[in-house]
Amino acid sequence: MAENIHTLTAANFRDIVLNGSRSVPVLVDFWADWCQPCRVLMPILAKLAEEYRGKFVLAKLNTEEERDLAAHFGVRSLPTVKLFRNGQAVDEFVGALPESEIRAFLDKHIPRESDVVLARALQRAQQGDLPGAIELINQARAADPGNPRTLFALARLQSAGGDDEAAEETLAQLPPTEQSKPEVTTLRAQIALERQVRGAPGAEQLSARLQADPADSEAQYQLAIRKVLAKDYEAALDLLMSLMQRDRAYGEDAARKTMLEVFALLGGAGDIVKRYRTRMFNALH
Repeated sequence: MAENIHTLTAANFRDIVLNGSRSVPVLVDFWADWCQPCRVLMPILAKLAEEYRGKFVLAKLNTEEERDLAAHFGVRSLPTVKLFRNGQAVDEFVGALPESEIRAFLDKHIPRESDVVLARALQRAQQGDLPGAIELINQARAADPGNPRTLFALARLQSAGGDDEAAEETLAQLPPTEQSKPEVTTLRAQIALERQVRGAPGAEQLSARLQADPADSEAQYQLAIRKVLAKDYEAALDLLMSLMQRDRAYGEDAARKTMLEVFALLGGAGDIVKRYRTRMFNALH
């Protein structure tokens, strides 16, 4: 058995789990011979223990042989996997999860070297060195291709640099478990909006056009998107609401569709979303 994989008994549990978890996280797999999902899970955990190279210890406890320990930790279903830090169980999952979900579970508790490089990259981006930041992120990806945070950060920087197509391609490479996360859907919506005003006049020029001609639907729509990207959501929704009521045909109902995108961008809830959704509903009926 690998150096960082242990078989637990009542005699060594305190030393390996309770004391050992004070220096490195310990993942305890509660299993039994009769449990088929346990047999599916074991090789996945062993693979990850080897891949993470000592960043956590894997310990296996046969619940048929160590019933008292299993009962003490409230194990009612197999497999149950608990993560111990500083002598305490701090997290757990039940069942034979896919490898990607187990990685996500571990990454909440185990720092990765690629995250350190990622932090340096984002700091460099804040200093204005976008090419240097992207180069660092690509180094982190090469060293740790299993870290989805590097992909998401790369997409953000590609979008910030105006390369929307590359950003969308990068987001498409994220694992399925990451695709529905709020920050990913928000970035996708932001990219879609930025594409619509890429090369368009700035907010001041659009405001001047609209003041000169209140019926300039293109200026009104582009200004609304500029407001969204500046996080001035109420002003943006006011402009979109007015455009929807005045020129519903503009851009094949673009104002209404974009209002829905803004609601999604805001998480679909909250006071602003509630107010403007009600106003939109009333205007349409």
